[in-house]
Amino acid sequence: MRTDHISGRRSLLPAILGLGLAFDACAHELISTADGYLNLDINGAAGIFHSDKRYNIDGATDPSDVSWREAYLEYGISFGYSSRMGRWEGALTALSSGTWGDGDAAGFSNGSERETELEQAWLRWSSAQLFSALGEDGVVLSAGRQSVTLGDGFILGADMVSMGRGLGDEFDRGGGYYLGGRTAFDRTAVVSLGGVEGWRGDLMWLESDNHFQADMELAIANLEHVGDKATFGLSAIKGLDVSRRYAEALGLEERDGMKVYSARGQGNAGVEQLFLSAEYAHQRFSSGTENAWYLEGGWTFTERAWQPALTYRYSQFSSGYDPLFYGFTRGFGTWYQGEVAANYGGPFSSNAKVHHLGLLLSPREDLSLGVAAFDFSTRDTADGDMSGQELDIYAEWAVSDHVTLIPLVGLFSPDKSAVEGGTQLGGRGDNLYAQLLMFVSF
Repeated sequence: MRTDHISGRRSLLPAILGLGLAFDACAHELISTADGYLNLDINGAAGIFHSDKRYNIDGATDPSDVSWREAYLEYGISFGYSSRMGRWEGALTALSSGTWGDGDAAGFSNGSERETELEQAWLRWSSAQLFSALGEDGVVLSAGRQSVTLGDGFILGADMVSMGRGLGDEFDRGGGYYLGGRTAFDRTAVVSLGGVEGWRGDLMWLESDNHFQADMELAIANLEHVGDKATFGLSAIKGLDVSRRYAEALGLEERDGMKVYSARGQGNAGVEQLFLSAEYAHQRFSSGTENAWYLEGGWTFTERAWQPALTYRYSQFSSGYDPLFYGFTRGFGTWYQGEVAANYGGPFSSNAKVHHLGLLLSPREDLSLGVAAFDFSTRDTADGDMSGQELDIYAEWAVSDHVTLIPLVGLFSPDKSAVEGGTQLGGRGDNLYAQLLMFVSF
């Protein structure tokens, strides 16, 4: 489950978005002793959004511009205790979220969403040095309501899709569709063997309570080799069950019994400036097979001013590929490719070929500037054409230890309008999109 072997990439964003997952990153100590701690954890995010265009994903016809706001706040406690028999850790948090204004540009939310629910409730035991042959923390057991990520989130990147009332009240998770603050699977059991280096593996059972994911239940076997130059992994996933009611409404019936096999690699091959990443996923359903894959290469010019990091990636998804629980891991473009396309206009990591070119600059330790360009091509246009191009320009500014601001401006140019088989309402002219995000932690 490791995702940190990413030499040459200095984006602040993964650390920022990980505040809700890493309870020891920013916390207020309530109790601290030589053997343990009890922390108060508070983190959240807020965003202001505007889109000149809307998208008819839910059958909407209003072509006017749209503005909305989103926010969430997660709060609770975490603890740790070490003894001769290993280390115990756990967390218990709730999350309050909402959307205000017009709702998002695809109509997944309408601005009336509000909700407070349990978010994290998990317990973990780590073996420390009890099994020295397996290395430090050679055995880790965890269970409860927690976030789980596989690789860099190409297939599994937490349960973070948060629909509003646009598709009906039954799919509402309380707003915050873009921010995706709710990431925990409802019930989990994870066994990890082998520590954090060399050969290691995981066995996982996960169950989602996200109706938009058809309340899917799945089992995962994962084997990895973690080295200084690269990490390689093999995974197998089996769909165990779905809620028939929601699966039939969303066309996800075949998730029950589906099988997914993936192979991946990521690292720098021993060259500090180099970044390489790739993954291939093969899906088997009762009706046939689907696949998705990507190849990515990057180079950081460490001797140049602002240390520019240039990245190119090609990704491809077959026409019936099920993107499952892909997530936001390494920054913009992984794996929501294009702020407008991935969130509102499509494609949504299926039936597409995507070229991505990214540039990241670091003028200061607390500031990164980025440009991300995408070219999307729909593979099978029988049911619509989501082809187009997008350019996003953004900054990541750590204002203080507790506050980070991320302004972004995007320009999305679809090849087809909604009346021509695309999704954009009001014609296929360029859509100017803007957002300002603020992340806080205490």
